[in-house]
Amino acid sequence: MSKKQKKNLYRIIISFLLLIIIHFIPVDNKYLEFAMYMVPYLIVGHDILRKAFLSIKNHESFDENFLMAVATIGAIALGEYHEGVEVMLFYQIGEWFQSYAVGRSRKNIAKLMDIRPDYANIEQDDQLVQVDPNDVHVGDVIIVKVGEKIPLDGTIIEGETSLNTSALTGESKPRDVATGDDVISGCINMTSPIRIRTTKEFGESTVSKVLDLIENATSNKSKSEDFISKFAKYYTPAVCYSALALAIIPPLFNKLILNQPWDFSTWVFRALTFLVISCPCALVISIPLTFFAGIGGASKVGVLIKGSNYLESLSKTRYVAFDKTGTVTLGIFEVTTIHNSNMTKDELLDYAAHGEAYSNHPIGRSIIKEYGKDLDKDRIKSIRENAGKGIEAIIDDRSVLIGNEKLLRDHNIEASHCDDDGTIVHIAIDGEYKGHIHIGDKIKKNAKQAIEELKHNGVKKTIMLTGDEKKIALAVSDKLGIDEVRYELLPQDKVTEVEKLLKEKSENETLAFVGDGINDAPVISMADVGIAMGSLGSDAAIEAADVVLMDDDPLKIAKAIKIARKCMRIVYENISFAIAVKIITLILSAVGIAQMWLAIFADVGVMVIAVINAIRALGVKNI
Repeated sequence: MSKKQKKNLYRIIISFLLLIIIHFIPVDNKYLEFAMYMVPYLIVGHDILRKAFLSIKNHESFDENFLMAVATIGAIALGEYHEGVEVMLFYQIGEWFQSYAVGRSRKNIAKLMDIRPDYANIEQDDQLVQVDPNDVHVGDVIIVKVGEKIPLDGTIIEGETSLNTSALTGESKPRDVATGDDVISGCINMTSPIRIRTTKEFGESTVSKVLDLIENATSNKSKSEDFISKFAKYYTPAVCYSALALAIIPPLFNKLILNQPWDFSTWVFRALTFLVISCPCALVISIPLTFFAGIGGASKVGVLIKGSNYLESLSKTRYVAFDKTGTVTLGIFEVTTIHNSNMTKDELLDYAAHGEAYSNHPIGRSIIKEYGKDLDKDRIKSIRENAGKGIEAIIDDRSVLIGNEKLLRDHNIEASHCDDDGTIVHIAIDGEYKGHIHIGDKIKKNAKQAIEELKHNGVKKTIMLTGDEKKIALAVSDKLGIDEVRYELLPQDKVTEVEKLLKEKSENETLAFVGDGINDAPVISMADVGIAMGSLGSDAAIEAADVVLMDDDPLKIAKAIKIARKCMRIVYENISFAIAVKIITLILSAVGIAQMWLAIFADVGVMVIAVINAIRALGVKNI
């Protein structure tokens, strides 16, 4: 409990005790009775009166402090001293419970996101010294002991260990790392001390970017939050004028039309009760808190959502488009089979590897990896790359072609047909076909289940957009159960296809595109919701996407949608419940059934229930 909360609690207790004492003291003098009631009233309500005065001074009169000040001062002016003090006391009790509940929930959320390192260990004069992570520079060596958080991104230069990455990914399975591996900040060292050479400043490290992303998420407001802001802006003045009309029109009607007594005091009191009830506290507090809790809870399971507007859009997702490589497949190419003709497999692989000697393409690197020997680059006389086709090289004074069927057709060489799924690299030497190498990209373990989960959760259509040729694209989509596949697409073609998909859906439906966050940045930014996955430590992913999945598990896509839908369901529950209770109690107060103290009790009750309901958005583990 904060100092301010303790101070307010003491004020409430003192005022409550004084109110009880005054109630049992018989007083015949009205002035003395007024003075006695003013003591607990001012103790518990002086801050509300001050805020109301400042609001009037700043021409922002129509807020809850103004409503409460007018209602209680009006009750006291009518001689209802006890009622005026009770209403202020009940209101402050409600405010205290609200402050306590919101504070606790924010602490719980902060605890979920407690990944910020407090210090970094560096060596000075053969001793370990703890320094602020901001004081560590790129290239410095830090030591991370067992149980400590890695404070900055870097590369292990000594040691091997297991890392707990759950604070970033939500996964409990440890990640084994050793010398030469890159590691990111926010992970916890579990088994052995390691030495790390830093590769980023603290402000640019993964943990800083993730924390900034979460902390700034509340600035991107959803339509629901905007609705509540606008609702409160127009609603409060409207009820003030309605209360004024309730205080004036019925007495006039009684006197002028029905020829009955004015009875102003009864209708003024009802109008004041009407004002008390009208405070939109439950909506104004619980809706932003629900989104904040939803975003915080999602971050604990490795789903980073950049704002409540994206959370709301994600809940309406009915179409999901995927990139293939790195999204539904691992993006790790490896040689699966070698088909040779008039040449041994080792010789075929030897020429293919030397032809790819200067290639940075994943397929070329996979062939070199399979070769597994040092390359003798003196054997290579020339290499020329044909974009989209392959490589022409002179190796051992022999003309070597390494590529797809298009490359061989350009040289009037007939390639052997292969029905294997995956990428086929054909090799011809001195104009004669020598065989082909099959390169496979493994499908992710949970990819098929992820597609099933999406369909189970109301996604109408799944689409795969890929630059791969038709055969490979269809093979992957058939294995996964993807509804539609569009293949042989260049990056600009993917943008065109997403534009078509956006036109196909209705206005109330959203299209999510899932990519690796680097190559697919233009498409990610164009979709209604851009989701980057396989993005542990990827700056490009965090920058480009609206939603970032901090590991490469496709199942997190469905989880993110379910989290968003749960959050929106709670938002609508709170809106419906709060407005319904408001309308009922406003009507009851207008006809004189609801007394002022009962009205404030109902208002506080609605607010507390709405806040408790909002905190349910934190529970995302079992979704």
